[in-house]
Amino acid sequence: MKQESKSTRATPPDSLTNFDALPGTAFVRLPTVCILFGIAPATVWRRAKSGALPAPKKIGERIAAWQVAELRAALARIAA
Repeated sequence: MKQESKSTRATPPDSLTNFDALPGTAFVRLPTVCILFGIAPATVWRRAKSGALPAPKKIGERIAAWQVAELRAALARIAA
């Protein structure tokens, strides 16, 4: 019996695949922010603390997420 090979690559989060279609009021989690800016999780937290990236919002006791509109503005500043 032939087994299907499983890909070792992780699929991108849906929030990243559909980032342009998300409303500005939507929130995305850390993996999406890492991929958008091409940086590691620790770097995201460092840059958010220093003000170079938007600070995440607490949306739960142990859940932080970034607002899409703020991330788009940060990406635009970097591109300019």
